[in-house]
Amino acid sequence: MPKGQKTEKRYVIRAQIILKASEDLENKKIAEELHLDKMTVSKWRSRFYRKRMDGLKDEQRPGKPLTYGAHARVEIIKMACTPPSNRNRWSVRDLTKALNENGILISKSQLNQLLQELDLKPHQFQAWLNSKDPDFEKKEVDIVGLYINPPENSLVISVDEKTQIQAREPINPTLPMRPGQPVRQDPTYKRHGFTSLLAALFVHKVYGKAVEKHRSVEFIEFLDKIDKITDSEKDIHLIIDNYSAHKSQPVKEWLENHKKFHFHYTPTHASWLNQIELWFSILGKKLLNHMEARPVDELVEKIMNFINYYNETAHPFVWTYKSKVLTI
Repeated sequence: MPKGQKTEKRYVIRAQIILKASEDLENKKIAEELHLDKMTVSKWRSRFYRKRMDGLKDEQRPGKPLTYGAHARVEIIKMACTPPSNRNRWSVRDLTKALNENGILISKSQLNQLLQELDLKPHQFQAWLNSKDPDFEKKEVDIVGLYINPPENSLVISVDEKTQIQAREPINPTLPMRPGQPVRQDPTYKRHGFTSLLAALFVHKVYGKAVEKHRSVEFIEFLDKIDKITDSEKDIHLIIDNYSAHKSQPVKEWLENHKKFHFHYTPTHASWLNQIELWFSILGKKLLNHMEARPVDELVEKIMNFINYYNETAHPFVWTYKSKVLTI
């Protein structure tokens, strides 16, 4: 069955035919109940018997033979991968026209078929960022090593801030879901302020603190709290990013007086190495996205309640990469 928001009617009818057939009904009876022609019922029942689910799909129809060869195929790929001079990206219609003007005779449907075969998507756009940190590999190995094989008598903690979390209220009431419709929310809203969240991931459980600002002062207060709730005899290895508040002079002075703390900075533009980012993603998907909160206090309460809920069933993240060779 094709995937989509709604299944096409013709596939629904074919499925209904097979469901009725599973009840041992005759073709004539199925046709009467579904208001179909008897031959239609016989066709799809027979095809399902021979090919199972594949039999319910439309067979590829013979069409006009392709009017391009191997050389033209290379040129099509080349042009599709080269942005047009006066636009950001190609549409299939515009690309077809440009190819025809350059002597490559191909129809819009043929081009669309070719692009699908090659998995070329000139209409799509994705952000891409490359870290130019000269010490990227060194920092990466250091952090991954902490995850896989932490030093003896130590604790590895992932720390970061999630800033500008807004307390907002839709102008109109949110409508609940019902059969055939998801929850509907007014895109316009009132702002009631915002908070920032300092969070620390202790292997699997999370400690968080809401702050109005995220300066060195708040960060040091957060470090003091971590110091109090951790074993005084263990070394603490903190994985953090390169935010200025993490490298300020007050923080350096704090570290001088707390020898058990060791900072491990992620490479620039590589915050994904910090596991707290995985938890921030969970927080966003399960709570913050589309959340309604009026005063900031209500927002903070909901976040803290979520942390308590999460910690009740928390477990370490599982490393799933199997070292397979990447496909280019």
